[in-house]
Amino acid sequence: MNILILNGPNLNLLDKRPDEHYGSLSLAEIENAVRMEFPNHQFEFFQSNHEGELIDKIQSAANSFSGLIINPGGYSHTSVAIKDALEICSVPKVEVHLSNLAARETFRQNMLTASSCDGYISGFREKGYLGAIYLLEKMIS
Repeated sequence: MNILILNGPNLNLLDKRPDEHYGSLSLAEIENAVRMEFPNHQFEFFQSNHEGELIDKIQSAANSFSGLIINPGGYSHTSVAIKDALEICSVPKVEVHLSNLAARETFRQNMLTASSCDGYISGFREKGYLGAIYLLEKMIS
C-alpha cells in the first residue's frame, strides 16, 4: 500500500507547541513511528505552510497513491479550496488532528475539510496517524 500523508501549517513546529494539545513528538518522530509500525507500506510525507502546495499534492494523489491522510492544521477550519480538492480526489481519505478539537475553542470545532474525507480522527495525538493507516487498510482491502 502506498499512502500520502499531508501535514499543514505549523506542524513542522510541533516541538514548540503545547504538549497538552499536540503531544511531545516532532513531526519527524511521528513519521518514524509510522514507518516502524507499518514497515510493509510505502509512505510519502509532505508538510507545507502553503495552501496551494497542499492542494497540488491532493490533486495528484489519485495518480500515485492508494490512500491519503491529511492533517490540514488550521486550514481545516478555513479552507474551502482544500475541501474542494479533497472532494475531487478519488482515493480513500482520512483527516487526522492531534488535539481533541471537541475540547478546544469553538472555532476549531468547525471542520470544513473533514466533510470531504471518509472520516476523521481527533484527539489521539500521534496515534491518530496509526489509526488512520489501519482504517485505510480496511477500506482498501
